[in-house]
Amino acid sequence: MLNNLDAKIADMLVTTGYGDPFSVLGMHRGQDGTLFIRTLQPQAKNVHVINEKGEHVVQMEKVHPGGIFQAEFGPEAVFFRYRFVIDMLYESYITDDAYQFMPVLGDQDIYYLSEGSHLNMYDKLGAHLIEHQGTKGVCFAVWAPNAKRVSVVGNFNTWDGRRHLMRPRGSSGIWELFIPDLKEGEVYKYELLDKDGSLLPLKADPIGFFAEVRPATASIVYDIHKYQWQDNAYIDARRNKNKLEAPVAIYEVHLGSWRRKPEEDFRMLTYRELADELVPYVKEMGYTHVEFLPVAEHPFDGSWGYQVIGMYAPTSRFGTPDDFKYLVDAFHKEDIGVIVDWVPGHFPKDSHGLANFDGTALYEHEDPRRGEHKEWGTKIYNFGRNEVNNFLVSNALFWLKEYHIDGLRVDAVASMLYLDYDREDGEWIPNQYGGRENIEAISFLRRVNELAFGEDKGFTTIAEESTAWPMVSRPSYLGGLGFGYKWNMGWMHDTLEYMSKDPIYRRYEHDKMTFGLIYAFNENFVLPLSHDEVVHMKGSMIGKMPGDKWQKFANLRAYYGFMYGHPGKKLLFMGGEFAQDREWAFAESLSWHLLKDKYHKGVQTMIKDLNALYKKTPALYQVDFETKGFEWINMNDRDASVFSFIRYGKSPKDFVIVISNFTPVVREKYLLGVPEDCQYEEIFNSDKEIYGGSGQWENQNLKGLGKPWDFKKSSLKVNIPPLATIILAPKRK
Repeated sequence: MLNNLDAKIADMLVTTGYGDPFSVLGMHRGQDGTLFIRTLQPQAKNVHVINEKGEHVVQMEKVHPGGIFQAEFGPEAVFFRYRFVIDMLYESYITDDAYQFMPVLGDQDIYYLSEGSHLNMYDKLGAHLIEHQGTKGVCFAVWAPNAKRVSVVGNFNTWDGRRHLMRPRGSSGIWELFIPDLKEGEVYKYELLDKDGSLLPLKADPIGFFAEVRPATASIVYDIHKYQWQDNAYIDARRNKNKLEAPVAIYEVHLGSWRRKPEEDFRMLTYRELADELVPYVKEMGYTHVEFLPVAEHPFDGSWGYQVIGMYAPTSRFGTPDDFKYLVDAFHKEDIGVIVDWVPGHFPKDSHGLANFDGTALYEHEDPRRGEHKEWGTKIYNFGRNEVNNFLVSNALFWLKEYHIDGLRVDAVASMLYLDYDREDGEWIPNQYGGRENIEAISFLRRVNELAFGEDKGFTTIAEESTAWPMVSRPSYLGGLGFGYKWNMGWMHDTLEYMSKDPIYRRYEHDKMTFGLIYAFNENFVLPLSHDEVVHMKGSMIGKMPGDKWQKFANLRAYYGFMYGHPGKKLLFMGGEFAQDREWAFAESLSWHLLKDKYHKGVQTMIKDLNALYKKTPALYQVDFETKGFEWINMNDRDASVFSFIRYGKSPKDFVIVISNFTPVVREKYLLGVPEDCQYEEIFNSDKEIYGGSGQWENQNLKGLGKPWDFKKSSLKVNIPPLATIILAPKRK
């Protein structure tokens, strides 16, 4: 006897599952007043009902051969708390009935989640360890508005999608279920039927906080709030760390290939091992910040992390979420900021991910002219959909707040801004005004930046934007995108092209080194020598330099010196600091053995000294983004390939002079204009012997000649070593 249960619904329960399980499972009162309990336990031999004291109440009757059990009580019976004793073939166990619990999410949560304005949506959706109605367990919630039904599956129910059917929350598209007795570490996915009743591939949790190690793809229940942070002092002082007038020298790192364990089959280091090895190294080298290539969960190592599946989960390749927090904490204890690459521009098509999540284009656009990237073979988020917009905005805040990240470097911004990015005519759809600008993506980026900076906790954002889009790093209220910084891709391309030329031809490429100063103050620029410059057959940094071995290293040292003197914050990809001689390979360790060579060791020593000099010399960083912080001395000496300029701090009296000679010819007693008639000292010389240089042309006892030159008040005669950069500072009594 099914007691008010339609036979068709019963058959659905035991076959494909039913989309509104709470209406038929659990404790109910029938039309005749009879109280009954109904459960679906397909593999069970017997099911018994016990009360809260553990006392046996009744053995349930199997009312459907597919595993529907039912117990009936008279009309006089009242609702009570109960549990099940389930007899399997070889064992028995006790569990609560998930279908006797009230909803966890409140109506207000549902409203804001549906509206797309719940900035802490990750506190509601996903899997959360909670105590509900006096019982501990896990609340699961997922957005799948076009699914016919949704289930939670895992080892706890033998991956049987009929066992834990979720509750639909009205027309919101949100499904939820509290499963009692589940604990941290449970592996799970979502099983969905599309609107036509077809079974979709099992899906990982879009808000999953932890995942199985690839190639496995399930999500794992994890409590992300248990870690005890030790970085309070750093957080309190962080507001000054990312200010525009602060020194910012970034070490860009791919965690999987920075260093490996050769004695253990070249395995990758864990987050905690990186805390022991990477943190001291970055501290010793003097960097102010570290930037990680994407750490969010991704299925394919070869994507370097840029094809993200789990936007809310640090990758399990290196450990747990708490292990990642430990690494961030370790950097903060050493006063080093942590930036992570964030990828809202696209996502992969892997079947367990967001693509076609509920059988429809839920997170992406249906039309491939807007919903797919040709270049990467990935999907594009539908930034105009409120729920998707909120998913991404909340994710940005999630990394900043839950993982104490100092800044987000947003990848591939140009691909988001232009509807015709990497598309031919006819392959893209104009906006409502007929233009190529992605208005929805622009609005999204502004919202992220407004909320990040609105927290007023020292967060920053950095755009990798490769076009001339205006005002990327200007506030949104002025019409900008609102980023804190922008990568200066033009400077990088121009200067590397110049450096690749044989010095005899550099006079014809002279403008490549000066052109960047025409637009240097239009944005808050970071000068990036990133991973993108040492992959895809581009060679290594040292490999780009011309000449014999000595000249290659001299060129690279001179170039780095020029970079540190140039306006803009600094970024150098790992391996560049010791002139790795091969392209970066994501599956291999850096070539640390090269440090046995004096030239490679010399470059590393120079970068360490440059970082120290940079941080203690306000003229090199205080006024990076205003014209008053920079002045050419001579930008036109193309025949000698010499560049000379002044960098000023906030006070005009606080300045240094940067001189670069990009030929192998010594410029002895080179006449140079200076702004003050006083003594000068050489505070940096890339040709020092300790750096691998000649050490023969250091300047001593420099004194102003009292003779105007280069339109400056006084002048000096300096020795400029071959292929070298030197920096001078006034030495006043």
